[in-house]
Amino acid sequence: MQRDTVERMEVLGFDHIVISCRSVNDMVAFYREVLGFRVGEERPGKWAVWLGEHKISLQDDADKPPIAAGTVPGSGNYCVLAVADIGEIRRHLVASGVDIVDEGRRIGARGPIESIYIHDPEGNLVEIANYLE
Repeated sequence: MQRDTVERMEVLGFDHIVISCRSVNDMVAFYREVLGFRVGEERPGKWAVWLGEHKISLQDDADKPPIAAGTVPGSGNYCVLAVADIGEIRRHLVASGVDIVDEGRRIGARGPIESIYIHDPEGNLVEIANYLE
């Protein structure tokens, strides 16, 4: 049997990511109340966070499917783009009692960004960024 080879697989972008959680309730509260993301129950007991048309699924570590057995809480690392200025975001995070891990200029997918890094309640590293003009 001959297989067609793919020289280069073109990927369009993310549909969703999944974060393993010890406490889905704490994660729902953080993403809704501190970061202001839209959070909802996709189906009974299955929660998600939406960023525009993209989704972060919150997977209960105690009830994860066998295919996700190797995922552990706190191992995620991702970047979201924000509309608000990083300075405003920093003031909001500090006022909300969120520790700033790092901040500065980096290179994003489409060019230079100004970023601020925090941890969510499970220890996942969340980068919040603005593209620089």
